[in-house]
Amino acid sequence: MSVTDVLEPWAALNNALGLAAPIRDERHYEELLAFVEECFDRFGGDDAHPIFGLVAIVSDRIREYEARAHPWPDTATAADVIALLMEEHGLRQSDLSEIGPQSVVSEVLSGRRKLNLRQVKALAARFHVPMEVLAG
Repeated sequence: MSVTDVLEPWAALNNALGLAAPIRDERHYEELLAFVEECFDRFGGDDAHPIFGLVAIVSDRIREYEARAHPWPDTATAADVIALLMEEHGLRQSDLSEIGPQSVVSEVLSGRRKLNLRQVKALAARFHVPMEVLAG
């Protein structure tokens, strides 16, 4: 394989997703988020599917942009982050089945209970955020 072999496919991919440079603006950010969401909707969690190599690259761009344009406060707890995400997505405690029943969600939000690794992974996937922001 040579550079010539990948030049045309890369140009098409770059034209579609704009990956050759950092995310330009909020519109570009939203487009890439929609792309990642569509990949998960169409291919589920099949990490072996080739599209997830591209999703990893797109996710890196998204993380870079979020760190620059939408940084999480350093003092935010996992409960703070979950509460913010719930508000942004119009969710109630009972909507967060990734954590467990409403009573468990309530304990997490009040700080009486910490998230476990399974819960962190599930919430990070649902909201397309780095696991680190939910680890508290």
